[in-house]
Amino acid sequence: MNRVFVLDRNKKPLMPCLPVRARELLNKKRAAVYRISPFTIIMKDRLAEDSDFQALELKIDPGSGTSGFAINAYFKRGITLIFGMNLTHRAFEIVEKLKKRAMFRRSRRGRKCRYRKARFNNRSIPKKWIAPSLRSILNNIKVWIQKIIERTSIGGISIEINSFDTQKMNNPNIAGVQYQRGTLFGYTVRNYLLAKYNHKCIYCEARNVSLTIDHIVPRINGGTNTISNLVIACIPCNQAKGKLDLATFLKNDPAKLKSIQSKMKKSLKASAYINILRKKLAELVESFGKPFKLAYGDETKFNRINQAYNKDHFIDAACIGNTGKKVFIKSKFNLLEIKAMGRGCRKRVGTDEFGFPNRTPKAEGKLQGFETGDQVVFTHTATKKVFRVQPRAEGNFNITDLALRIILGFPNKNFSASELDKLVIKFKALKKANQPFPKPLPTSVRPSLLKLVRFNDGYKYNFKNVLVH
Repeated sequence: MNRVFVLDRNKKPLMPCLPVRARELLNKKRAAVYRISPFTIIMKDRLAEDSDFQALELKIDPGSGTSGFAINAYFKRGITLIFGMNLTHRAFEIVEKLKKRAMFRRSRRGRKCRYRKARFNNRSIPKKWIAPSLRSILNNIKVWIQKIIERTSIGGISIEINSFDTQKMNNPNIAGVQYQRGTLFGYTVRNYLLAKYNHKCIYCEARNVSLTIDHIVPRINGGTNTISNLVIACIPCNQAKGKLDLATFLKNDPAKLKSIQSKMKKSLKASAYINILRKKLAELVESFGKPFKLAYGDETKFNRINQAYNKDHFIDAACIGNTGKKVFIKSKFNLLEIKAMGRGCRKRVGTDEFGFPNRTPKAEGKLQGFETGDQVVFTHTATKKVFRVQPRAEGNFNITDLALRIILGFPNKNFSASELDKLVIKFKALKKANQPFPKPLPTSVRPSLLKLVRFNDGYKYNFKNVLVH
C-alpha cells in the first residue's frame, strides 16, 4: 500500500506514514490535508528538526509510453517499497496531433496563400532541440521528481538508462559484416523489397506488372517507413487496400494474412525514444543535486525474476540496481496511476473528419469558475470522494465517476458512505448480468452542487490494486 506524504508545519518533508496513521492524525486535528493527489498531509505540531528519518531512495524506470516510479525505504528489517506509481505519457498522442496540425496548415496555405511561394528551410533548430513528444516525457519525469523531492526526504536517485540495439532486436542472429553494414547495404529501398519478395505482388503474387511500395500498416493509421512495414504490391492491390487494415483487406484469405503477419516485425519506435533520451535523462537526474546512480535493464530484469515479481513498471523501478536484489513488496499493492492529460486544446475552431470547420471556436477561460480537469467534491451527498470535472457550455457539467452517476439517479436523498457502497455493488452486479439499472444514470450535474478542491495540474489520478506475486 502506498504511504501518505507528510510535511512539517514549515512545509519541510517528514517520513511518509501509513494511511491508518494519517487518518488518526487528521481525526485528532494534529494535521490537515495539504494536497489531494498525491495525498499529502501537513502537521501542525511537528518540525523536521525534531523528527527521525530512515534512508529513502527514489527509483525510476523511464519508458516512452509509461514510466515507473518507486520509493524504497531502508528499514532495519530490510528494503521495503513504500510508494509506487505509474506515469503514463502522451508522447505518441502529441505526434498524432502534430501531424494533424501540419495537415490543417498545409490545407490552409492552399486555400489562402496559393500565391506565396512555398518555403521549407525557413526554420532554425537550436543545438539542444528535441522533438515535442520527447520533451513531454522529460518534462513529466522532471515534474514528478520535483514533486516527490518536495514531499519526502529522498537521499538519492537511481534511474534505468537503457541502450537498445535495434538491429539485434530485429534479428537476434545478426553478426559480423552483416551487422556492420546493416540491412540495406548496397540496395535502395525499392531494389531491396523487389529482391526480398521475388519481384511479385505480395497480395496476388502477380509478376511482370508494375509494382509499387505499399505500407502494411497505412501511414494514416500510424504506420512507419521502416523496412518491416514495407512490401511490394501491384497497383490494383495497392489501390484496393488503400487505408484498410491488413486483417480487413485479407479477411477472405487467412493463410495469406498469417504469412504476411509473420514477416512483420514489432515497431521499434519506443526503443528509439529511449535511445534518444538516454543522455538527457542522466543530465536531468544530475540537475537535482542528489546522489544518483545509473542502472541497466538486464540487471533490473534479473532482480525481478529472482524475486518472482510480476512484470510492471513500478516493480521494475523498485528492482533497479544493486539495491534492488532483495526488495519487499506486498502481494497486493495499491498503485497510484497517473496519466498526463495536457493543458487543453489550442484549436481555434472545431473541424469535421475532412478538415472543414463545423463547430464554434473553443471558449476561452473558465466556465462558472471551473475548467476541464479540476478536482471537485459533490456537496449533495455525504461522500467525500474527489471527482474530475468536465464543464459544458450548456450549463450542466460532466463528472467522470460511476458512483456519482448512481447518486444522481436518486437526486432527493443524501446517501451515507455505507449506502453508497451498497449501491455501487448493486450496480456492478446488474451491469455484469447485462441488466438495466432501475433508475436513470445522468451524466451531468449542476455546477452549484460542486466544490473546487484543486485546480487542473495537467494529470489524471487513479488507484489500482495490483497483484505483485
